[in-house]
Amino acid sequence: MDESSRYEAVRSRDGRFDGAFFFGVVTTGIYCRPSCPAVTPKRDNVRFYATAAAAQGAGFRACRRCRPDAVPGSAEWNVRADAVGRAVRLIGDGVIDREGVAGLAARLGYSARQVQRQLTAELGAGPVALARAQRAHTARVLLQTTRLPVTQVAFAAGFASVRQFNDTVRAVYAATPSELRATAPRTGGRTAAAAAGIPLRLAHRGPYQAGPVFDLLRREAVPGVEEVTGPPGARCYRRTLRLPHGTGIAEVREQSRAPRPRRGTRPGGWLDARLHLTDPRDLTTAVQRLRRLFDLDADPFAVDERLAADPRLAPLVAARPGLRSPGTADPDETAVRLLVGPAVAADLVRRHGKPLDAPAGTLTHLFPEPAVLAGAVADGPLRALATALADGAVRLDAGADRDEAHRALLALPGLDAATAAAIRTRALGDPDTAPPGAHAPDTWRPWRSYALHHLRTAGELEER
Repeated sequence: MDESSRYEAVRSRDGRFDGAFFFGVVTTGIYCRPSCPAVTPKRDNVRFYATAAAAQGAGFRACRRCRPDAVPGSAEWNVRADAVGRAVRLIGDGVIDREGVAGLAARLGYSARQVQRQLTAELGAGPVALARAQRAHTARVLLQTTRLPVTQVAFAAGFASVRQFNDTVRAVYAATPSELRATAPRTGGRTAAAAAGIPLRLAHRGPYQAGPVFDLLRREAVPGVEEVTGPPGARCYRRTLRLPHGTGIAEVREQSRAPRPRRGTRPGGWLDARLHLTDPRDLTTAVQRLRRLFDLDADPFAVDERLAADPRLAPLVAARPGLRSPGTADPDETAVRLLVGPAVAADLVRRHGKPLDAPAGTLTHLFPEPAVLAGAVADGPLRALATALADGAVRLDAGADRDEAHRALLALPGLDAATAAAIRTRALGDPDTAPPGAHAPDTWRPWRSYALHHLRTAGELEER
């Protein structure tokens, strides 16, 4: 989009572009999402930025009305497989906080200087600035949804010191941490207790077909690790999470109706979620993994526009606008499950899964790690896959090179092309994968994964 198109999106408060870009207003010093309901500023006073971090770096603070830090992520990072796209996905997963810029660069196979240069050139902000913006958002969520002491919030959000935390919050939100906490919604006069978990709204753009996603999760649920309860239209998906600093239990609720959009905006909404974490430092990582599982950063307008042009897909798109292509909360786990199937996966959990310190109802275990499986199962495809995942011969993390990972999967004994394609779609989040033998013409690109999911949901293609 050129700047004229961006301003037109701002003038029309078009929610389709929330997260795709941000705009700052020089007369107020505030930056917003395109659908902000405030009075549209004059064109001469508007500056556009590719990321919230770039807007913050230019000296703008976040709007308190539209909360631009809470928008869905740009759908561009779902599609792009280059170094910048991989870097953004890794930063979203919290790699900078855990491993620093050097760790990010090593995962990408570039020098730290090259990564800095590429990100700054394309996004207007380097890796440290992008991670800082993410920390600020995490801090706001923790301040407004838990009763953790401010000092604990600072370190849980990834800040190196309380002073750095205070300075960042004041710069981004024009308020002290205590003032930001005071603006939180109240329930019974008190903010939510940490023991009750962290309530979240996982935002998405455009329509969202929750039913097919929850149907798939129910069919695939592995006892002890996952469960789906409740009637259709009001179901709750719960699962255990293995996270960098501890464990977690995530709850996500199905919404049969999308929230009513503001006047003049395109429809969007959110899924209500709650996270129970043994270590709040894992909040950012847990949120990003849920977003990938539920495909919340997709651009349904772009997907539906392309696929609706095909005569075979047009009635399916009309029947289910905004259908998503679910991903994964744990790529290694998903790869194993796609290889062995639900029944064997359940047996692996019973025999080799790590028990939770505090079981939560039917959720009792973490799915076994690849290293555990590599040393516990007999020779065969499962052992070959588990060994490759454990020693890094196959990488499926958020920053993995999809083509390289696909080639490594195909090189494993006993792992066929159909399974490799399924892993690429689900574990690597590739929106444009077609299994061997599937009729998936180039006119469906770059959304062949979505097209095939439409066909499976309609019963016109066999579920894998």
